[in-house]
Amino acid sequence: MDIEAVFEVVVVVFEALGVLAMIVGFVIAAALSIRTLRRGEGGRAAYLTLRSNLGASILLGLEVLVAGDLIRTLSTPTFEDVGILAVIVLIRTVLSMSLQIEIDGVLPWRRALLTSGGQLLADSVARDAQAERAGEAGRS
Repeated sequence: MDIEAVFEVVVVVFEALGVLAMIVGFVIAAALSIRTLRRGEGGRAAYLTLRSNLGASILLGLEVLVAGDLIRTLSTPTFEDVGILAVIVLIRTVLSMSLQIEIDGVLPWRRALLTSGGQLLADSVARDAQAERAGEAGRS
């Protein structure tokens, strides 16, 4: 098996992981939103939960897809491939920044700590678990 075939398999795996991250992130976002509704926090809280977590999962998926594009370019680095990669990375960077601004409400460079899409999603799951424990303690 030649090296280009190996690179192509790795790229396909990265692309599949990027799409999977978005799908799993959507399922998690929907579940957290439904749990927010069931706890009686209201429709607005459920919507904000869905919106921020869906944005975080898309952000995570975009990060993985960019990694796949970088690997693809490493396999056959022509000037045309590098130019196409630059345009793809530019578009995905603008999308990522837009999503990050939507999620955080501030410009990315004004945040105290840089946060990835995965970290945002993990933080939301942790907050949900904490709220669930608080709700169970209140019912006891």
